[in-house]
Amino acid sequence: MTRGTYSGEDIIKALGKWRFRRVDQTGSHVKLEYVDPNTGEKRYVIVPLHDELDTGTLRSIAEQAGAQDFQSFLDGIDDLV
Repeated sequence: MTRGTYSGEDIIKALGKWRFRRVDQTGSHVKLEYVDPNTGEKRYVIVPLHDELDTGTLRSIAEQAGAQDFQSFLDGIDDLV
């Protein structure tokens, strides 16, 4: 069961443990990049540095990160932060 609320920093911390790295920041939005070690394919995720992220924003982040299942994505974050 997920805890319900996540900050932008929580998400950035978890994505960092999944090998996403911070590559840019514009205002309160951080851009993270993941490079697939097998194919070299790049994936980018934009995370707002808000104290609490809306569910729709979390879903968008999960989709950008390549998550197959939203609930599993949240459970994974709970395990890492």
